[in-house]
Amino acid sequence: MDLTTLGGQLLGIIPLGDIVLYVTTFNLFMSVAALVFTVLIAMSRTEKQVEAQFGTLNDREKKVSKDEFKIRRFLSIICGIATAGAMITGDLFNFTLFVTLIGIVNIGIVSAVKEVDVLDSAFQYGIIAMLATLPLFGGAALILGTTGTLSMLEIVNIPTTAMMLFGSILLFIGVAGESGVAPFFATKAEMFRTAGSPFLVIIHLSSLLVIVRAIEILLIINKPF
Repeated sequence: MDLTTLGGQLLGIIPLGDIVLYVTTFNLFMSVAALVFTVLIAMSRTEKQVEAQFGTLNDREKKVSKDEFKIRRFLSIICGIATAGAMITGDLFNFTLFVTLIGIVNIGIVSAVKEVDVLDSAFQYGIIAMLATLPLFGGAALILGTTGTLSMLEIVNIPTTAMMLFGSILLFIGVAGESGVAPFFATKAEMFRTAGSPFLVIIHLSSLLVIVRAIEILLIINKPF
């Protein structure tokens, strides 16, 4: 198996010192999609959120202040750029760094919200994200110790061993915790109840794309066919 088996045609390799990017049809599509959504979000205005008041027929309108809007827009742009970088990086360690950054800015996007339930959910998600760094970087370290490299361009040619398999399992657990997907989604769900669309869209998008990219990386490491 080679990179083109999973990602389509290899379009090129971009060496940037220790950071090596490789571009396939699949990776390029995901990276461009993340950047396009980032540009759209950067140009958007937040929508007003209307909630029904329990026990009455009245509605309650929730708005985002100008200062909060600026913070959310900036962090959403950082999240989109980090997501795009995670899609095309060819270095396993840099992938883990991008994933960690995505987890941090996801919390930051709702950090200025003045709602107890939302902030409580963000705090719980933050704890899970911090704990997830242990298996995330631990898995990458095991793969490095076993293969002697973190370059996916080299790992794809190395036969899979038991330690590589164990490292990839730890890596996936770390990615799941950082992106807040099942079974860790419960710590993240309340964050989406706050006003601030379309900034919340980038949280969903980054989680989805990171999981897809992580599956591709795990297939590169373990080479099932």
